[in-house]
Amino acid sequence: MSNCSSLYRKSFLKLLDLTADEIVGLLDLASELKTRKKAGIPHKLCDGMNIALIFEKTSTRTRCAFEVAASDLGMHATYLDPSGSQIGKKESIADTARVLGRMYDGIEYRGYGQDIVESLAKYAGVPVWNGLTNEFHPTQVLADFLTILEHFGSLHDKKLVFMGDARYNMANSLMVGCAKMGLHFVACAPEIYFPNPDLVRTCQSLAQETGATLTFETDPVKAVKDADVIYTDVWVSMGEPQEVWAERIKDLRPYQVNASLMSLAGSKAVFMHCLPAFHDLGTSIGREIHDTFGLDAMEVTDDVFESSQSIVFNEAENRMHTIKAVMAATLCEV
Repeated sequence: MSNCSSLYRKSFLKLLDLTADEIVGLLDLASELKTRKKAGIPHKLCDGMNIALIFEKTSTRTRCAFEVAASDLGMHATYLDPSGSQIGKKESIADTARVLGRMYDGIEYRGYGQDIVESLAKYAGVPVWNGLTNEFHPTQVLADFLTILEHFGSLHDKKLVFMGDARYNMANSLMVGCAKMGLHFVACAPEIYFPNPDLVRTCQSLAQETGATLTFETDPVKAVKDADVIYTDVWVSMGEPQEVWAERIKDLRPYQVNASLMSLAGSKAVFMHCLPAFHDLGTSIGREIHDTFGLDAMEVTDDVFESSQSIVFNEAENRMHTIKAVMAATLCEV
């Protein structure tokens, strides 16, 4: 098995906390565990353990990834949905952490502020894993990097272009990951949608050590030139009010990933998305947006989403393999 011994009993809260070697170790371990699963080889490395999954924001991929990964590792998972936990309402975060930490071997949190998952980790006494906060989504970026590795054979020197709203968890975490691992990160958006300047400065310092570059571009044509990966996310994040749709569509429509944009990048480029994606009218929100604004798709068109350049479902599957690696490394001394 891969050597991830430095992560044993540690929490997994954001990629800024990890070294490049630790990220490589997790990706190697995820690849090994994926190979075992595909071959039908049991790998109950954490047999008999119990984990709590706190979901203040619901999710399909994150919940399924944690539950299947836990089962494969021999663990039992307790799922707490937004109505099943009193965290921060009737019970403080510190008290919740100390109670759950005495019952469970590890705790996953998916919800709002990064300060919440950091507080859970401070008081729980067991590893805590960030399944998504407003600021960071580190398990997704591990899955993204495993997918890029599988497709291109390496991460270093690859150019990743994030199209759209670059102020929140996905762009933040991709920028950190690229800076740590020597990729060239481009945020392409209107200037008001660029990432937080303090985080940019932190990532620029990291990039000086790894050979990564960070670029912030308002022109999609310039941004995608020679891109290896074109990445996008929904224009309105979970928990934001319905009223922001009109503003986002007006501001971000020029940054939609469509066939014309992909052709500018060239045939080697792949399309990635953390999902769910509004690429057709197959959702109630998609139909509502169509009826209100006349759009058949939002951040990505259906022809790109369904094209041979799209690797979104490989990426979605890899959520499970990389989450399994995170849990195994932090709980089981692999």
